Amino acid sequence: MRVDKFLWCTRYYKTRNMATTACKKGQIKVNGSTVKPSREVFPMDKIVLRKNQIDFQLTVLDIPENRVGAKLVDIYRKDTTPKDAFEHSDLLKYAKDHYRKKGLGRPTKKDRRDIDEYLDEGD
Repeated sequence: MRVDKFLWCTRYYKTRNMATTACKKGQIKVNGSTVKPSREVFPMDKIVLRKNQIDFQLTVLDIPENRVGAKLVDIYRKDTTPKDAFEHSDLLKYAKDHYRKKGLGRPTKKDRRDIDEYLDEGD
């Protein structure tokens, strides 16, 4: 089975086109080498894919015939992603929230309305 179809079947990507695009961008590696979308995947292959700034690591256990339900995904792959990869994403989430505090920089529409209301009361 093609690597893009496998990633779509195991629900790592919502559409097969998104999986194909990720392969073309070089975000997917099979057994340590960057692959094209048409690369065949076999049981016991190790896949590393980068999605949402997380490097997912998985091992192919079996090849599904078609897209499978979310509860059946573990039959076809074994997720070996380390826990610290997800902790790193939590830190990125906090960094994004703290990057720009609300009210700094250009005023929002709500800020402008509050300023106009304040100036109208002064008259």
